[in-house]
Amino acid sequence: MTQEFDLGDDSEEIIGRGTWIDKLALSVLERKDNLKGKHPEVIRTESGLGASGFPHIGSFADASRAFGFKLAIEDLDRKSEFIAFADDMDGLRKVPVGTPSELKEHLGKPVSMIPDPWGCHDSYGQHMSSLLIDSIKEAGIIFTPTSANELYTSGKMAPQVKKLLAKAKRAGEIIEETTGQEKYLVALPYHAICKQCGKIYTTKAISFDDKKGQVEYVCEGDEIRGKMLEGCGYHGWADIAKGEGKLTWKVEFAARWDLLQIDFEAFGKDIFESVTCNDQICKEIFDYEPPTHARYEMFLDKGGSKISKSTGNVFTPQTWFSYGSPQSLALLTYKRMAGSRTLAVDDIPVYMKELDYLENIYFGRIKEGNAARKRKMNGLFEYCWHLKQPDKRSLQIPYSLLVNLISVAPESAYEEFIESRLIEYGYLRDGATFKDVKDRVHYAANWVRDFAQLEDITLELDEKQKASLKSLIKEIKGLVVADDIQSKIFEIAREFKMKPGEFFKLLYQILLNTDRGPKLGPYIQTIGTEQAIKTIKKNLK
Repeated sequence: MTQEFDLGDDSEEIIGRGTWIDKLALSVLERKDNLKGKHPEVIRTESGLGASGFPHIGSFADASRAFGFKLAIEDLDRKSEFIAFADDMDGLRKVPVGTPSELKEHLGKPVSMIPDPWGCHDSYGQHMSSLLIDSIKEAGIIFTPTSANELYTSGKMAPQVKKLLAKAKRAGEIIEETTGQEKYLVALPYHAICKQCGKIYTTKAISFDDKKGQVEYVCEGDEIRGKMLEGCGYHGWADIAKGEGKLTWKVEFAARWDLLQIDFEAFGKDIFESVTCNDQICKEIFDYEPPTHARYEMFLDKGGSKISKSTGNVFTPQTWFSYGSPQSLALLTYKRMAGSRTLAVDDIPVYMKELDYLENIYFGRIKEGNAARKRKMNGLFEYCWHLKQPDKRSLQIPYSLLVNLISVAPESAYEEFIESRLIEYGYLRDGATFKDVKDRVHYAANWVRDFAQLEDITLELDEKQKASLKSLIKEIKGLVVADDIQSKIFEIAREFKMKPGEFFKLLYQILLNTDRGPKLGPYIQTIGTEQAIKTIKKNLK
């Protein structure tokens, strides 16, 4: 079946490898080079590593796209760095679904100062950020790890904090002008960590001693997610150079951009106001031209809700890697940035199939007549491999075929069974063995273990197709010999005056969700005629 790719206007000028990533990289470079004053040679991009809950596909996509941008900059012969920033000074606002209930006693405390309930990391925040770090490492993404805890406690962020607090009045006005929030017209945009109760969101910063570098605060409580988080009433001072507090989100982006010299950062539409506010803070208070931005849409679950670590409908990168390759997940993130997309586990085999399609275009097995479109599709394939694409086409075996074979394979001779059938069907040729496709088999085996079967495909059939399928069901019922089944398929095609290739394609689409596949007689013999008939009947309802 033809795959659909949103690649833009095929008449557009081809930049770099032809993708939106290349165009974005070039626009950032041109803007950077036109800015007044001296600028570092390294073009830096940043994305966040959420540390308050389980990472999801959206968090991974943010990192993946940032790395794609870094690759595109380097492909244009400029140096680039991707900084992955862990927001581990943020306070825990609620207990995420799937975490221990004892975290409730730590609500309001910085996640870097909450003990790891699983006991394997120095803190709860480090545990959560490590999950995303592990997944982006598995995907082959190269990054520089940085954390809020490290920047604040080392004193590296202190100059930015000092500059911001010295102009707190103007910062509060910018916050009110861009977001409508009036809180920081009367309070400093700084969250001190209460020395008595350890909470960060319950404190109100009331003054700043510029000479001592200390913020005066009172722990009076605040409303968090519609619920009142009580303060302890403590009145004290926080040292900005020792990590005894942090800037509020409304100004912290700007401080980070200035400190780390960030040139590009994408953002989700849900924080548009905060980004607008930080851009203005960046210009007015830090005298630093804010980074170029690109706004992306959220991934939604099939019910239309935003995939979120706090609500529990988390689709993690680790989930994807159980059933699909890192390159197929890269395709999800690089295919396009604009437009929200629904996502569920059963989309993973679809992206595996789309990656095969791109590979076939890349190696010329499928012809693409439009040169501009072909360049864009090839570029997309190259980015899926982080510009280290293979030098030959892989052994492509339909996901659905592997799922069906694994479902009927004997446990005692699992590998031998799969290998023998793939040889018989012509997928393993020229000395290729099970080892050459073990990764694909592994993904499909995990699928069978967890879900048993793929969702059946339902096609729109005309009356002749329906009649031919009904006749086939009647003729193959009870047959067990592969050659007999194969012969009946040819007979039915002739009886209904259909070209054999046309009838075989119809059966491949119904049975395997592909346009081509193994010799159908042996395949139906393997899965059993009862199973084949059951699948065909679902298309006749």
